[in-house]
Amino acid sequence: MEVRITPEEITILSFPGPDRSIRLEDWSAGRAVSRRYRNRRIGEFLKELELTEGRSTGVPKILKAMRANGSPPPVFETDDERSSCLVRLPVHALAKGPAPEVTPEVTPEVTPEVRRMLKLLVGEWQRQQLQQALGLKDDEHFRKTYLLPAIEAGLVQMTLPDKPRSSKQRYRLTSDGQQWLKMNAGN
Repeated sequence: MEVRITPEEITILSFPGPDRSIRLEDWSAGRAVSRRYRNRRIGEFLKELELTEGRSTGVPKILKAMRANGSPPPVFETDDERSSCLVRLPVHALAKGPAPEVTPEVTPEVTPEVRRMLKLLVGEWQRQQLQQALGLKDDEHFRKTYLLPAIEAGLVQMTLPDKPRSSKQRYRLTSDGQQWLKMNAGN
């Protein structure tokens, strides 16, 4: 997924595009309700982890929020092969003013595993404590799937970066990690 923010709009690009059960005319009009699921097991898994709330609720929520604040309607785009989905959210006319200096910022892609860990990480934790709280027994799996991606994304940091193998090592959210968590609190 890719999110771009400009003074004119927010664009969200994701792969793949909408399911083929959704007609292109309906998708373009913002009426995307599918009764077919690409992978029911993944959907149920994400719902159990509270990383999604249900099915086919995103487009109606976008439309409702844009109408509620008087913004121009969103634009939904895809190609004939449904290989991607592009959503354009135009900025409200009153929000446009002199364009502020914008520094491009890349929002890190956060896996469901990292997301689970970030939700737990209040204060400082030892590796073993995090693993136990997540119900994980395999040290290497935890390190490669949870801890290293979070550190590489700049969302988690070591309390003793010069001594990565110290028995006193703890992990905590960075300021970027705290901000990411605030922005994704409802997800």
